[in-house]
Amino acid sequence: MKSVLSVLLRSLALVVLTGAAVPPPTAPPMRVVAYLASWGVKSKGTPIAKLPANQLTHIYYAFALIDQSGAVVLGDRCVDIGVCARGESSPGQPGGNFGELRKLKAKNPHLKLTISIGGWGGSARFSDAALTDESRQRFAESALELFFRKWPGLFDGIDIDWEFPVQGGLKGNVERPADKHNFTLLLAELRRQLDEQGRVDGRHYELTIAASARPSEIANIELAQITPLLDFINVMTYDYHTDGPIAHFNAPLFAAKNDPTPELNVDASMRAFEQGGVPAQKLLVGVPFFARAYGRVPKANAGLFQPSPGKPRDWHDGDGDWRRLSRTRLSDPRYVRHWEPSAKVPWLYDALNGTWISYDDPQSVRAKVDYMREHNLGGVIIWEIGADDGQLIRAISGMR
Repeated sequence: MKSVLSVLLRSLALVVLTGAAVPPPTAPPMRVVAYLASWGVKSKGTPIAKLPANQLTHIYYAFALIDQSGAVVLGDRCVDIGVCARGESSPGQPGGNFGELRKLKAKNPHLKLTISIGGWGGSARFSDAALTDESRQRFAESALELFFRKWPGLFDGIDIDWEFPVQGGLKGNVERPADKHNFTLLLAELRRQLDEQGRVDGRHYELTIAASARPSEIANIELAQITPLLDFINVMTYDYHTDGPIAHFNAPLFAAKNDPTPELNVDASMRAFEQGGVPAQKLLVGVPFFARAYGRVPKANAGLFQPSPGKPRDWHDGDGDWRRLSRTRLSDPRYVRHWEPSAKVPWLYDALNGTWISYDDPQSVRAKVDYMREHNLGGVIIWEIGADDGQLIRAISGMR
């Protein structure tokens, strides 16, 4: 089995012997990374041509998937490249979302486009793909063939969104204790092949991961070993609490007063990664452009930390997207906005029906950017750009 050290030493030797490797560029003062949900382009009406590219450094396209053989494949050929007929071959120049993203990049040369592989619903086969030398090579080779050699110049990097190695993902995912080290070996193989392709193309290709912000899942990755392989880490500092059992914040910056889970907040997560040896400049803070809701929450403390059996009955997919929330419940006089000064996040509460909503608004987003700058972190990541109406990205870019 290849060790990470051997991969790194081999890469270093190639640099010394050939002089042809292109080193990673100096990190920008602030990275603004926006995930783009492929399905949202149609379902949410997110026109790629109108994305705020001038306020972003990266767009992460979500998601590519893994097939039964362990190879990386498109998530949806019709949506991604405009090939909708069965048996139709892939075009030399892609249509669909990829075609629109190519046009966007042409108009914004600074913008980097990264393919994100996996996601919450697409992580079931990562454990198998990472299991052996052969499977890791197949995974990496298929990703490079599809996204870098097939359409040169379109993508600038790979993001691995494995949710999650060892345990904690969607029910039914393949999970193994060996995932912890195999994840490291998978990233080492990707780094090796990306560097080889970079020498051919005369450039550096980025490699990143989307990492859980929860302590139990941070413990299942080898931070010291993977950090040298990565350009940066996108920490998903949201979804700390979802659905129940108590009404709690989606993405608190710090622990709230009387918080029963003081380890579940942005500050605690960033400190955990830094204590694990990750440099501040390689850490990006996740900023959610979506809300989480709780139903039938008692009135005490305006619902905060009160018991809840789950989501409100009238809460539907997409209701939490900022662009919809700002037009609906935030404009409804029944919903009262509250602010938690310690956690630096708001919440909405409807005392009549007991609906309690945790969300981020321009004030809390600015607080997160302030925190990022104060602690010299590498930037922010957004899930996801199609949920915005322009207010939240302006809250970020206005601080740059």
